[in-house]
Amino acid sequence: MALDVGDRRIGVAVSDPSCTLASPLIVLERRSRKKDVEAIVQLASEEKIAKVVVGLPLDSRGNRGEQALKTIAYARRLAAVLPIPVVLWDERLSTGDAEEMLRDAGRPPRYRRERIDAAAAAVILQDYLDALQRGDMAE
Repeated sequence: MALDVGDRRIGVAVSDPSCTLASPLIVLERRSRKKDVEAIVQLASEEKIAKVVVGLPLDSRGNRGEQALKTIAYARRLAAVLPIPVVLWDERLSTGDAEEMLRDAGRPPRYRRERIDAAAAAVILQDYLDALQRGDMAE
């Protein structure tokens, strides 16, 4: 499962059982730290998730800004309560790629606005899965 964590919403995506194809799942509206974490824990349990990949919003040079630091703190909170690994993954350009993917699929603007965060999570997860398949990193 991948998360695109924003200040107002969290996009969630999951992969198929073979860990080859990522798909958008849901967009969660942020409510409180406790409720957000509870929702992620519940989704991970329901979907039988083995690992959570959290998109890390680095700047164009790969540096950690304010949003990246918030995301790292969020991932640490998740890791403290989830019985599965939580990993950070560079998410640069994921939202732009997701917007382009939805536009190319002919989705209307309203649909794109409602689903962009989940689509961005799917881009993050697909990038992570592709890196695993290429052997770019250890699982």
